[in-house]
Amino acid sequence: MGTKANFSFKLLLPEVTRGQPLGTRWMSKHGLTSKHAARLAKEGWLEHLGRGAYSLPGDALERDASLAWLIPTVPGLHVAGKTALSWRGVRHNLPHRETLMLWGDKPAKLPAWFTSRFPVHYQATHLFDARMPQELGIAPMPAGRSDLPVSTPERAILELLSDVGKGQTLEEAKHLIEGARSLRLSVVEELFSYLTRIKVVRLAHVLADELNLPWKSIAQQHSERLGGGKRWVSVGKTGERLDLKRSL
Repeated sequence: MGTKANFSFKLLLPEVTRGQPLGTRWMSKHGLTSKHAARLAKEGWLEHLGRGAYSLPGDALERDASLAWLIPTVPGLHVAGKTALSWRGVRHNLPHRETLMLWGDKPAKLPAWFTSRFPVHYQATHLFDARMPQELGIAPMPAGRSDLPVSTPERAILELLSDVGKGQTLEEAKHLIEGARSLRLSVVEELFSYLTRIKVVRLAHVLADELNLPWKSIAQQHSERLGGGKRWVSVGKTGERLDLKRSL
């Protein structure tokens, strides 16, 4: 079995794209079983990264290829919030090494081979009604991988506002939202219609009104829809106090 697997894999080597993890799905597609993969790793043809994941020995894994490999393993996984805004050209302070902001539908532990290579924060926070189409406000990058979903600016600003008080400062969020001026109002309206978080809608209304953004009336309408009393106060993990009045 080992000799046959080695021979088959040697023939496949020209088809292997450098920088991407190889999983059992890829192996199966090319006629190799999990036992073949384990034998190939034992004999030095592959490096075992973790459960169901391999790479070529000494290969430097590429960020987007590794992310695309993860997508099918976590329901709803996508690049979100501050990272999505940065990738789409909306930035304020550029960190020395960016922490990837990833969101998904359920709590999950990302594999160690990924988190050890790429600084990442994963969360499963639900901002929207369950009836919302899963693909709303999510799309690949124009010149990026078609299998890598990234929040559009309209959705990313709402995810960003959800993180205010949880490690994300209000000041930076304000700067980023001010820089995201070319939003599609029809998409903003649709996303707000499914929004269920009072904190997010109040923050959106306060900032949109203060910055006189084109979608401030949309934010006001849905702030009134969600209600929640005349005043909403919260103290986040950073100690920053959010005191958000409801418009009358």
